[in-house]
Amino acid sequence: MVRKPQVEYKYDLRGGKGEIEFNHILSQDEMMGHGTMFAKLILKPGSVLGRHQHVGNKEPYYIVSGTGIYTDNDGTVTTVGPGDVCYIDVGDFHGIENPSKTENLELIALILNEA
Repeated sequence: MVRKPQVEYKYDLRGGKGEIEFNHILSQDEMMGHGTMFAKLILKPGSVLGRHQHVGNKEPYYIVSGTGIYTDNDGTVTTVGPGDVCYIDVGDFHGIENPSKTENLELIALILNEA
């Protein structure tokens, strides 16, 4: 089967600001209980996905394009770019923002349920 991703737009997510486009690669049903999201996220210029905690799941981000500012569980702030992986373990907090005024920040996100 070949299909286009399901596209969804969310605003001011997790106390953040701006628009984030979700291109769902698999639906939650297609993940067969192993996870809740597998998607390419596009953070529009100036958008922020607010700091939040992962309870009962973990999530890696793979940065595809653009430059982001990632806030880790311990409050460490790191500039991330293409090829970087941000790993969020069960119970960790994190957030990410796109500081650019002109370019999107694109990343692949996979939320996996705790075993």
